[in-house]
Parts: sequence; C-alpha cells; structure tokens
Amino acid sequence: MKCYNMPDHLHLLIGLRLDSSLSDLVRDVKANSSKFINEKHWVMGRFSWQEGFGAFSYSRSQLGTVIRYIENQQKHHTKKSFREEYVALLEKFGVDYDPRYIFKTGEE
Repeated sequence: MKCYNMPDHLHLLIGLRLDSSLSDLVRDVKANSSKFINEKHWVMGRFSWQEGFGAFSYSRSQLGTVIRYIENQQKHHTKKSFREEYVALLEKFGVDYDPRYIFKTGEE
C-alpha cells in the first residue's frame, strides 16, 4: 500500500482482492484512522472524514504511472486544486456525476 496526503485529501494505492469490498475497506480505514488521530490529539477538536470517497481502478501495467502521479501530488496541486483534479478524473473515465455531490473543500 502506498499513501500520500495533502491538506485536503488523501491518495491510497491499494491492491484489493477480488472478493473484498471496497466500501468495507474504506469504512474501516476511515473509522480506525479517525479513532487513532483523535486518541493522539493530532488536531484541535474532533477529527472526522468527509462522507463518501472516490475510487479508480488501474491495471498492473499502469502501477508505475499511478505511483509517480501519487508521489508528485504536492507539485501537481500547485497547478490544480483537489476538486479540479477529481472532476477531471471523473470526466476522463466517463463517470456520470452530480456536481452537488462532489467533495467539499474548506473554501465552500
């Protein structure tokens, strides 16, 4: 598993077995990380993740490209916000979406 975070979002690259549930995995990651962050008092107030998540699948042959993309998030986000990036990915992969349900940023 690879993990790189930005102030407003987190990218995880995870190999998931075919018989595993992505929703269950994300639920467990969010629940356990929230509990850990709150027990350690790493943020003022109570930490919680925003509802929902986005997930994209890639073939094994694309792993190097995806890893480089994730590793370069800080550089990448000097040019494009998280929201812009997410909408661009949805459009690139032909995912229908309702703009009302796109992740909120601190500016909204």
